[in-house]
Amino acid sequence: MMYSSSSSSGSETEGSPESSPLFELSRDAKFYPLYSASDSSGPQSHRALAVLTDHAGSVSSLALCGDFILSASQGNDIIVWQKPDMRILAKLGKGDGSVKAMVVVGNKLFTAHQDSRIRVWKISRRSKNLFRLTDTLPTTKDCMRNFIKQINFVQTGRHHERWGIEHTDGISCLAVYDGLIYSGSWDNTIKVWRITDLKCLESINAHDDAINEIFASKAGIVYSASADGTIKTWGNEGEGNSSSHYLNGILEGHRDVSFNTVVVSDDGEWVYGGGSDGFVMSWEDSPDGWKLVSGTKTHQMAVLCMCLAGEFICTGSTDKSIGIWKREAFGKLSRFGIISGHEGPIRCLQASPASFGDGFMLYSGSFDKSLRVWRKWIGMRESPCALLAAGEREMVGDPYLNNQSKKKSYSGGMEYPLCFACSET
Repeated sequence: MMYSSSSSSGSETEGSPESSPLFELSRDAKFYPLYSASDSSGPQSHRALAVLTDHAGSVSSLALCGDFILSASQGNDIIVWQKPDMRILAKLGKGDGSVKAMVVVGNKLFTAHQDSRIRVWKISRRSKNLFRLTDTLPTTKDCMRNFIKQINFVQTGRHHERWGIEHTDGISCLAVYDGLIYSGSWDNTIKVWRITDLKCLESINAHDDAINEIFASKAGIVYSASADGTIKTWGNEGEGNSSSHYLNGILEGHRDVSFNTVVVSDDGEWVYGGGSDGFVMSWEDSPDGWKLVSGTKTHQMAVLCMCLAGEFICTGSTDKSIGIWKREAFGKLSRFGIISGHEGPIRCLQASPASFGDGFMLYSGSFDKSLRVWRKWIGMRESPCALLAAGEREMVGDPYLNNQSKKKSYSGGMEYPLCFACSET
């Protein structure tokens, strides 16, 4: 499928990526000096770099892909942004349903949609079509195989049947591990797909209500968070790229509270679940099974999304704020800071290490149709000019330093605002 660059209004007109507008500086964002509850060494700071407003609908999913970041929306579009300057590189064609989730595996992009389909895109730097649509899951071959064998039919209504390899409602989440793709849906099931031949290997009746999030740990355990108020863990008895999953444990939190999101520490010892009551619950892997050890009130409204950033957890909420939390002993979370600026609930988050200095880059997508880029400093606050002098091509917007009346050109012909607090010119 062809792609086209986009103008700032979001129209799909032909043009070169270089001619696309970069982004609007985030002058409307609010900034706070941040302090760690466990560190009295001094103020911590975060910095908003950009507000990207090219989507037609609410930003529903983000994915990191090497030099790119991909954002998808309820408006059915997917935009490919080139890091670090965040220019629009491509805009993918629309599907029949809004995009709910994305994962990148090797040279393939998998996108999950409201129309209960998964679309597969091939990524090729050698082609004009950087992202090309190649398949839709379940594939025609998979459906024909089931038709010939007359197996795997599921009753979806009084007079309707669908293949058991098909989701019967919107696909809300995707996860990947060891050659397998896991898709979770509002039809309460998890489907397991093999990446090599795109075959559906297994359908799991996982929950009693909608599945909101799936997380695959480095140990191969799969975690599913559901509106039924549980997080379930799944092991795989299959060998290689085969699939034979079994229920390994059930994690429960507060009564009558749905779980919207789940993340797991790198060592697999801790599970964190974000709920509709604004709490993040923490479970520890003990010899007697998963043990609930802590509950932290992170937001006044529902926690919709989370991501890990080293020793930190970032949380996005219906209350339009992003929380930065440091992971402490015994599953406890201490507040490291709150980021404000979005005008709608935070739907998705992604984090990546910063290429210069301590801290990380944080990307947030919201119901306000914007993708915002933040720089989170872990140490003491540093001058933006120090970054620019070192050649890091990040657009820096600072409420204390930003002055649009004076600019200076740096590498690549890009224009960056000067830091008027410093003597560098």
